Amino acid sequence: MPPSDEVIDSTNGPNASDDSVKNRRTPVEWLLDRIERIGNALPDPAVLFVIALILVWVASAWLSGISFTEINPATKESVKVVNLLTGPSIAAFLENMVKSFTAFPPLGVVLVAMLGVGVAEASGLVHVGLKELLRFTPKQLLTPMLLLVAVISHTAADAGYLLVIPIGGVMFHAAGRHPLAGIACAFAGVSGGFSANFLPSGIDPLLAGLTESGVLVVDADRKVNALCNLYFTAASSILVILVGWYLTDRIVEPRLRITPFTDEEPANDSVGDVTTRERIGLIAAIAVALVGAVAMILWCWPADSPMRADGSLTSVKPPAPLMGAIVPLIFFFFFIPGIVHGYVSGRFKNHRDVIAGMKKAMESMGYYLVLVFFAALFINAFTSSNLGLLLALKGAALLESMRASGSMTIIGLVFITAFVNLFIGSASAKWALLAPIFVPMLMLRGVSPELTQAAYRVGDSSTNIITPMMPYFPLVVVFCQRYVKQAGVGTLGSLMLPYSLTFLLLWTIFLLGYWTLGLPLGIDAPYTYTSPGDAIISK
Repeated sequence: MPPSDEVIDSTNGPNASDDSVKNRRTPVEWLLDRIERIGNALPDPAVLFVIALILVWVASAWLSGISFTEINPATKESVKVVNLLTGPSIAAFLENMVKSFTAFPPLGVVLVAMLGVGVAEASGLVHVGLKELLRFTPKQLLTPMLLLVAVISHTAADAGYLLVIPIGGVMFHAAGRHPLAGIACAFAGVSGGFSANFLPSGIDPLLAGLTESGVLVVDADRKVNALCNLYFTAASSILVILVGWYLTDRIVEPRLRITPFTDEEPANDSVGDVTTRERIGLIAAIAVALVGAVAMILWCWPADSPMRADGSLTSVKPPAPLMGAIVPLIFFFFFIPGIVHGYVSGRFKNHRDVIAGMKKAMESMGYYLVLVFFAALFINAFTSSNLGLLLALKGAALLESMRASGSMTIIGLVFITAFVNLFIGSASAKWALLAPIFVPMLMLRGVSPELTQAAYRVGDSSTNIITPMMPYFPLVVVFCQRYVKQAGVGTLGSLMLPYSLTFLLLWTIFLLGYWTLGLPLGIDAPYTYTSPGDAIISK
C-alpha cells in the first residue's frame, strides 16, 4: 500500500524516479544521501564486524607493548592492553567462541520475545489493533503518539526495541506513510531518548548505584537516591517527543519520498478494513490481556511477593525477579492474546497455524543471527583487550586537562560520553567505567553527583542510534529490510543522524537551561556538592 497523498503526492511518490524530484533535494537531504550511499557501499555489516575484529587483534598486539599511565578505577592499576594474538589468547578465543555468541545479551531476549510477537502478527492481532487505533488517532498526531509510546517503553527494559520499533513501521505503513520513517521515529524515541521517561525504570537504580560507587572515592557518607534524575528525565521526555516529531515529519520522511518500499502487508489489511469477527477477536484478546495484567498486579502487590527482592520490584542488587521476567512476560502478553484473537477472528484454524506464525517470526531472524554472531565476537574481543577501557580513560584525562568552568565541564562530559558511546554500547558498563572517574572529579569541583549522572545520561542516549556497537542496531537494520530490501547500515545511519546530532545539541542546551533555572533534578538531588572536610578529600 503506497503512502497517501497527505504525505507524498503523485509526482514524488515512493516509486518516483524522475530527475525533477531528485533536483529538489535540499542540502541536508543531499548530504544524508551521500552518507547513505557511502555507508551502503561498505561491505555487509557482518563483514564489517569481521574487519573490526581483525583490527582489534592487530591493535591489541601493537599497543600491548606500550605502557600507559591511565589507572583502572576498579583495580587501581595501570591499564594494560591485552595482546589477543598470542597462543593462549587465540586458544581462549576458539574455546569461548560458542559461548560468546550464545551469551550475547540481546540474543535470547530478541528470540523469545519475537516468538510471542510472531503469533500476534500471524493472528492479525497487531494489524487489527493498529488499524482500530488509527481510527481514533488523527494522522497529524501519529508521530508524537508513537514517540510517547517509545519513551514510556523504557519502563519495560528492552521492550521498545522488540516491539515499538517494528510496530512503528507497521503503523506508518497502515496510515499511508513511509514505514522506514516510522521505524526511524520509534528508534529515535526508544534508543536516542533512552534517558527520557515519565516513569521510573530499572536503569534508574542501576545507574544510581554506580554513581554512589564513585561518590565513595570522595565521601563515604554521601548517598545517591535511585530517583535522583526523575524530574529531569520526565521533562526530557517532552523535549524528545517535540524534537523527534519535527525531525520525523519535516526532515526524515520528506527525504524518503523517492525511496520505494515493498508492500509486505496482506492485501486486506488496509486502514479501516476490519471485519466484525476481527473486531470481536480484538475485544476478546484485550480482555484476556487485561485479566493477565490484573493477575500480575495482584501477584506483585504484596510486600512478600516472590517477584520482589528486599520488598522492591525494581531492585538491581539483589535483582528483583520481576525485572528478569520482563521478556517472558512480553512473550505471554502477545502469545496468549494472539492465540485468542486468531481463533475468534478465524485466522487460526488449528494449532499448526500457531506454530507456523512462530516459525515465520524465526525465519525473519536469520540475518540477525548472522550479524549477532560476528558482532558478539567483536565486542567480546574489544572488551577483553581493554581497548574500550583505554579510550574511556583517555577521554576522561582530556576533560580533566581542560580545567574548564562547571558548565563547560558538564558539556565536555556530555560529548566525551557521546563519543565513548560509539565504542561501548552498554549504558551500565560504560558508567561503571566512567563513574569512578567523573563523579569524584566533579565533586571536588563542587558539582553534585546527581548532576554529573544527568549529564552522562544525555551523552549516553544521543549517539545510541548511530553506532553499530549498540547491540540492537543490527536488529533495526533487519526491520528496515522488511520494507526496503537493499537497506543497510548506511540507510539506517543516514536516517538516524539528524536525530542524533539534534538530540545531542538541544538536550545539552536543555540540561544547562534546566540547571540555570534551578529546576529540581529529582528526589534528593542538589546541583552542588560541598565537601565535608579536607581530611576526607585528601583520601
